[in-house]
Amino acid sequence: MASHRKPKQRSLTGGTAWTAAAVALAGAAATAMGGTGHADTRPTPAQVQAKVDRYQREAEEANEKYNGAKEKADEARQALDELRDEAARRTARLNAARNALGAFAAAQYRSGTVSPTLRLALSSSPEQYLRRASLAERAGSRRAAAVASIARQTRQLRRLRGEARHTLDQLRACQGALARHKRDSREKLAAAEALLDRLTDEQRRRYEAERAAKAAGEAGRDTPSGAAAPSMSGRAARAVSYAYGALGKPYVWGATGPYGYDCSGLTQAAWRAAGVALPRTTYTQINAGRRVSRAELAPGDLVFFYSGVSHVGLYIGDGRMIHAPRPGAPVRVAPIDQMPFAGATRPA
Repeated sequence: MASHRKPKQRSLTGGTAWTAAAVALAGAAATAMGGTGHADTRPTPAQVQAKVDRYQREAEEANEKYNGAKEKADEARQALDELRDEAARRTARLNAARNALGAFAAAQYRSGTVSPTLRLALSSSPEQYLRRASLAERAGSRRAAAVASIARQTRQLRRLRGEARHTLDQLRACQGALARHKRDSREKLAAAEALLDRLTDEQRRRYEAERAAKAAGEAGRDTPSGAAAPSMSGRAARAVSYAYGALGKPYVWGATGPYGYDCSGLTQAAWRAAGVALPRTTYTQINAGRRVSRAELAPGDLVFFYSGVSHVGLYIGDGRMIHAPRPGAPVRVAPIDQMPFAGATRPA
């Protein structure tokens, strides 16, 4: 008789047993955490603040690059317009010269030509003929000069058109850079806002309160609008006075006033009010005027920050500056120690 046996159950040993235990523990942990199986990865407010600060600084760097590209694009556009105007004027002159020479050639064709020897033989007055021949020779010289002038004008016009094509290529490259830097800045600001959105309502309120308290501490006591330090005079005093008048105005991407500013837009506008023309970006403003050390700082100096020279403020004395900090933060007074110092320059 055949007997029926139960199949042997294999025991879990070694690595198999460890894996099973790990799976069981993971399942228990997932159940204890609400069945999701994933830990809460929400960043802490401190982590958010650090990343938001970095994203906003990178957005400002992109903004300064945008300002530089815009300045180059404006210059290229103006140069292109001037080249096109000059080419149009030269084209008109060239066409007029060609028309005049063409009219003379047509008249020669219609009248035909007569041998100079035969003309002399038929002439009743050899003296009159020789006088007319001399005039004709001079007229021929003038026509030769006109032909040479047309050739020269043609070469000049070709060169102008070549310059215009090159300038148009430069303009298109600048326009591409403008779009790229604008996109980079917006992406960084969007990333910063997305991080803030991951905070709980309570964390967001605490974050905003801390930022507001920090801003109030940075500002200290603001001098009344339009006032300048008693020891100041001349252009620097006018630049600082203008900056005080801008306190509280919003940070506006790419703006140079009077209703909003970015960092280099504020310093440019302040010194423009003092009669000094500064370049548009932090990268070019740091080379405007005379470099000064931190120990030599005086009101009106431009102070620059970060290794990439991506931020600038206007020094007002006592270790403080007026600057346009970042999107969402208005023009304010702040200590120059709050950011890594990169250098300073004195415009006048």
